[in-house]
Amino acid sequence: MIEAETLTERCKQNMTYAKSNHIPDTIKVQSDNGSLRLQFSTQYNPIFGGKRKHQGLGMKDTPENWQKAVGIAWRIEGDLQHPDWQTLFDPTFAKYGLKTKYAAELKLATPIPEPEPEMTVGQMWEDYLVWKQPQLEETTFRGSFCTTYTNAIKGLVWCNKQKKYTQSDCGLWDLGIASPCMPTRIASITLATENKNKMLLALNEAFLRLQSLGKVRQGLVNPFCDLWKIQNKTDKYRSKISTDGEILEWWEIADAESDSLEKDRRAFTKDERDIIIKAFYESEKEHESAIAPLIEFLFLTGCRPGEAFALRRQDIMLERGFIRFSKSFASKYRITKVPKTGEARLFPLTEKLREFFKTNPLPLVENELVFKTKDGVSYRNSTHGYAWYGKESSETKPKQYPGLVVRLVASDAISCYLPPYNARHTFITLQARANKDNTSALLLLAHACGTSVEKIIAHYLEVDTSVVLAES
Repeated sequence: MIEAETLTERCKQNMTYAKSNHIPDTIKVQSDNGSLRLQFSTQYNPIFGGKRKHQGLGMKDTPENWQKAVGIAWRIEGDLQHPDWQTLFDPTFAKYGLKTKYAAELKLATPIPEPEPEMTVGQMWEDYLVWKQPQLEETTFRGSFCTTYTNAIKGLVWCNKQKKYTQSDCGLWDLGIASPCMPTRIASITLATENKNKMLLALNEAFLRLQSLGKVRQGLVNPFCDLWKIQNKTDKYRSKISTDGEILEWWEIADAESDSLEKDRRAFTKDERDIIIKAFYESEKEHESAIAPLIEFLFLTGCRPGEAFALRRQDIMLERGFIRFSKSFASKYRITKVPKTGEARLFPLTEKLREFFKTNPLPLVENELVFKTKDGVSYRNSTHGYAWYGKESSETKPKQYPGLVVRLVASDAISCYLPPYNARHTFITLQARANKDNTSALLLLAHACGTSVEKIIAHYLEVDTSVVLAES
């Protein structure tokens, strides 16, 4: 008897086989004289008369049959590990598609249950979301899985001109999971490459889950296997079509990153920063002067807006000399969650920050918000943006009010407009340039701002044009 090869090695021989189809822990697939068989763990010995069970499958040792064998092993293990295993497990193995000599001898009182009918992609996805939700952050689940991926699977495409989703013919929702149209439909989905890869990876996981539960017919090839990797192999110099039908050449396509706010790392100058802060404090508009402390705090710490929105009195540790960023307020869903990095961090109190808190006294109650609107609730991206850039224009409603920073640009008080998030990039840029020759300071800056020294060097420090390359 020869021990079976690992699935990873088998996948190299047959790329149609899902590499993530791991062999069950208690039932192994083995090759015995050119034929496949199952070997059951010793924990099942009492079921088979006290002896270790080996069950032949009547299949030759080929990559295709290995895939079938693993599926059978998963179904059997699923039944044996279930609390009602005595009802679910079929000792004749006929339920699992095997014709053994015991099947004819044993007369069962009830017929062997057949696998559940084949699901549509939509049914599989809905079942998967129920299982997946506890494993994800709420913002990721609702934003990516329930919105971006679900809409793409349904064939809904965002139209910038109409500001709504429209139905297309590239949806997968009503297709059976074994539909021959699947590859064509998947290829026609117009979704950003990174999002499409993540969606396909999730669909692959959803299929493997169904397979492990015995809810797909034997021998069905996973239609989503390795597709997320294939998507990455497209020509990076090929033009692409945007959601509104515009053809974009490769040099016009933004570098793919998960967070567009982090991607635009332009910064205001130190003078421009001070002009903006002063303008907010001196504004005659109540909502602009009221938000001035928040604007200044964002420029002085480089924290993400959501982290400032969630900051509470107990997070300002004046005696210890630190600010603790351990929460972030997600404006879209109105929930408080962990920071983007998933970890709390301490930001050292500078002299400017100490003066800031003298000018802007902290709340007396430990759990009270440090920054809140006149209604006593947390700031949100909408209220922050309203003061910064004003009201968005639309086809039905022209822009009613330009924000303070927009007005500063119009009056040539500052050189250009940058979004509210770029207060963070301004802080990191100014600090990085001031400490570019101090590795320890850069390390502290990276830790305090929830980033890395590598990103700071790559994205925030300009190339020193005075350096001359050595002759080689």
